Amino acid sequence: QVQLKESGGGLVQAGGSLRLSCAASGRTSSNYAMGWFRQIPGSGREFVAAISRGGGTTPYADSVKGRFTISRDDAKNMVYLQMNSLKPEDTAVYYCAARLYIMGVTATEYTYWGQGTQVTVSS
Repeated sequence: QVQLKESGGGLVQAGGSLRLSCAASGRTSSNYAMGWFRQIPGSGREFVAAISRGGGTTPYADSVKGRFTISRDDAKNMVYLQMNSLKPEDTAVYYCAARLYIMGVTATEYTYWGQGTQVTVSS
């Protein structure tokens, strides 16, 4: 079992920045690929970014490429999502997810989920 808890969401103006954090506890987090997803009411969870074990591979959704950066610190059992140049369309609940060993880019591939953190970008 892996427990995940997101933090760092909030209200920001368009063009601003936020850094989301995901704290992992339980089994050794370094064995897990990690992902960030987001969801707006009435829609499914949309892939944002993922990071492989060791951090060598980091795919991004086209909508955030060049603006968001995912990273991990296995010594601290943390995963981060640095979000720059935020747009109103980035408004959503952001979720951290974990999958044992193999990275994925769809929500159904991930086993463990946090409770989410709200990000609101005002125009």
